[in-house]
Amino acid sequence: MIRIGQGFDVHPFAKGRQLHIGGVHVPYETGLLGHSDADVLLHAIIDALLGAAGLTDIGHLFPDTDELYQGADSVGLLAKVIEKIAQESFTISNIDCTILAEKPKMQPYLPAMKLVIANTCHIQPEQINIKATTMEQMGFIGRGEGIGALAVALLEK
Repeated sequence: MIRIGQGFDVHPFAKGRQLHIGGVHVPYETGLLGHSDADVLLHAIIDALLGAAGLTDIGHLFPDTDELYQGADSVGLLAKVIEKIAQESFTISNIDCTILAEKPKMQPYLPAMKLVIANTCHIQPEQINIKATTMEQMGFIGRGEGIGALAVALLEK
């Protein structure tokens, strides 16, 4: 059985927070607002994996009403999802994702993100593709008010 899932996440910028994307600290003047560390890329990947496995979504699994996940490291959340999909006998074929951000530039951090995600998912870096694009100054991301991410995952059983 082959299953495909897609994920999307978006968070606004917030002063006084560090920026974490793909499990990597990205130096920037502000971070993203969220109940956890607001790592939009990992959140999109989590939803893509959960969707492909036919499981719930990130909001049901790690609700923002649960203090246990206040400030949670999204790498740890991804690791829990990897355990869940393995219990369902799924393996990851590949993950393809796109970061949507005007600033900061993501390109220098993409190789490190790929390694963090591969290690957490117990797959090879070649099974992951990460791209970054701007929104051509359109919408709230284009105005520099936040960052978004899209992900697609292919699972095999």
